[in-house]
Amino acid sequence: MKIIRLISELRAELEQGRALSKTIGLVPTMGALHSGHISLVERAVAENDITVVSVFVNPTQFNDKNDLKNYPRTLDADCALLESAGVDYVFAPEVEEMYPKPDTRIFSFAPLDTVMEGACRPGHFNGVAQIVSKLFYAVEPDRAYFGEKDFQQLAIIREMVAQLELKLEIVGCPIVRESDGLALSSRNMLLTEEERTRALIISRTLFESLEFAKENTLQATKSFVEEKINAVDGFKLEYFQIVNGRTLQQIDNWDDCDYVVGCIALFCGKIRLIDNIKYKEVK
Repeated sequence: MKIIRLISELRAELEQGRALSKTIGLVPTMGALHSGHISLVERAVAENDITVVSVFVNPTQFNDKNDLKNYPRTLDADCALLESAGVDYVFAPEVEEMYPKPDTRIFSFAPLDTVMEGACRPGHFNGVAQIVSKLFYAVEPDRAYFGEKDFQQLAIIREMVAQLELKLEIVGCPIVRESDGLALSSRNMLLTEEERTRALIISRTLFESLEFAKENTLQATKSFVEEKINAVDGFKLEYFQIVNGRTLQQIDNWDDCDYVVGCIALFCGKIRLIDNIKYKEVK
């Protein structure tokens, strides 16, 4: 496995493989890797001849400077994990390499980016689009892999690829959870032991709502989740929305569409966590 810091070096390495008609898979990450990331990496390794994993904490997608400052950075441990998973290249650039000058591009993904995370974190998805498009241009992958825990992000990246007419496949991969149900997240390591235990209520409530939804209306299900979360000391609910899984717009009834997802964001203490659950999905 080779660790690369410069775009020019990365392109030169990949061009050799591309000349031999080798396929390239990309897994973009911000590091602090966990089993969820590794599940993406393993799929990329299985489906491509060459696998690139980027490790870059992107400043333009943070609208909270303290969040950026406190985001965990564990490059040495990340590289050890990635090497054992069979990765060929780790791309770990400095900020100056990705942003030699300010990126002034403004993206619009309306209405996908005007709700949920887009409403709560102004500018977040513009920053995501800036860095992910830069990575796509640098790597020119055949496939790129993203986790469904960031459900809204996945939809927006697919829309960005369509808008920019990029020739690559976006592969969405299922949420990976701890054995006790907590969705894996790099932010979990910032939770205290007490907060970590409390955070289990998030996934537990979502899974309970699956059963509740079978006999109740959408609005009653939404209230069920909100009331359970709001009752927890130390939680601050930002949103729980039940949406059309394609448009991300809120729906009123279970029969409004054939792909229904419940998306949640909340603060557990000072740590912001997200999760989602699928109520209806066409297989």
